[in-house]
Amino acid sequence: MIHMATGLARAALRAHRPAFVGTAVAALFAATVVSASTMMLGTTSTDRSDVSAAARRQITENGVGDMAVVLLIGSVYMSIFVVVSTMGTAVAQQHRELATVRSIGARPRQIRRAVAAQALAASLPAALVGFVLGGVGARWWHAGMVDHGLLPAEADFRFSWVALPVCLGVAVVTTTLAALLSALRFSLLRPARALSEAATGRRGLGLLRAPLGVLAVAAACTVAVLLSSQPAEEAGEGAFLVLILFCVGAGLLGPRIIGPAAWLVSSVVGRFGPSARLAMLNVRSQPRRFSAAVVPLVLVVGFGLTKIGMHTTAQHHTGSAGDRGEVWLDYVGTGLYAGFAAIAAANTLAMISFERRRDVALLRVVGSRRAQVGAMAAWEAVVVAGTALLLGTAIALGTLAPILSTAFGSALPYMPWPVPAAIATGTLLLTLLATGVPVRAAMRRRAISVLSTT
Repeated sequence: MIHMATGLARAALRAHRPAFVGTAVAALFAATVVSASTMMLGTTSTDRSDVSAAARRQITENGVGDMAVVLLIGSVYMSIFVVVSTMGTAVAQQHRELATVRSIGARPRQIRRAVAAQALAASLPAALVGFVLGGVGARWWHAGMVDHGLLPAEADFRFSWVALPVCLGVAVVTTTLAALLSALRFSLLRPARALSEAATGRRGLGLLRAPLGVLAVAAACTVAVLLSSQPAEEAGEGAFLVLILFCVGAGLLGPRIIGPAAWLVSSVVGRFGPSARLAMLNVRSQPRRFSAAVVPLVLVVGFGLTKIGMHTTAQHHTGSAGDRGEVWLDYVGTGLYAGFAAIAAANTLAMISFERRRDVALLRVVGSRRAQVGAMAAWEAVVVAGTALLLGTAIALGTLAPILSTAFGSALPYMPWPVPAAIATGTLLLTLLATGVPVRAAMRRRAISVLSTT
């Protein structure tokens, strides 16, 4: 039994290497941030005996230890989000193989054990490398805190081996649980139903997902309205909760929200020639797949615009964006969270493109030129990026409106044009690379060879 599960894992890893490379990249980034955060906890401890009382007082007053705790908790949360998203897509790509082995007698627990073995193979090396990179990142983080007056210069950096078991624990637990959860439902299906679903895909959102998504969006709107009547400081503290609720709602509702937005964006894109129209049809015919890539991008755009907009608007109205050290740390945290979501989006887009290598080969067999196929992939990336920008901007405006109206009397943020331009450009470049690279790699192989092996 164990031997069979191991054999299944090895076979799937060979057949779906890009999927598990993506999982390893997500686990590597997560381990790096967790390692750096853990090391900074020791560095910012107020119990250090090697620094003066004045230095310990400065650390306490600036609250840098609490900030490190918040970033560590946030990085663990984002690790779960990214790894679950990436691992879920990786497992979904194996549904055909898993359905086949179910039909020949594999038990559900053998399927789950095989997927867990894949998760361990991807996460263990990533955790070890992430621990080392986290030490480098923590040194940079420490230097930035000293430069911005958050830490006294005498509080030198402390390398901590405690970060190693923390990295291993977070990486192994999150990837293994994500793999088991991703495989649980499919492994319990009857073989005939599993084969059918592997061929046609799962329809619908499930019994709980849609109501929970509606509840999350409704809660976000309710909290936003309540914040509009609160003092500016309290409203600002509640902004993060509103943002998270909106993003959770978008993630749960998935195609129900993203589908109409993608339909609107693709209607505009479809006017730019045959390749654009084909891209429009591809996105509309697979809303569930593309929504998995759009949701993390919505988080990047919404989170980035919200956090930056709060500071730029304050700077515009009052002449100050806030304490120099607090603002710098806020931007560092925003960059880390955006990095998590960007990796999840890039991995999902890349795996979707890799999974469609048979479709690319068929297009070439019927006479499509490489340039036409490449243009189609590029227009798909434009639709995905445009949809994420549309929804992310709406979420940011909905989050900022009550805070800004309370603080400055206007619900609209002030944002210099280079900021939204940079966010839009970065989103588009990310989608173009994540979509284009796998498609170009698929076109390097002969179309007949691809069709005969998939």
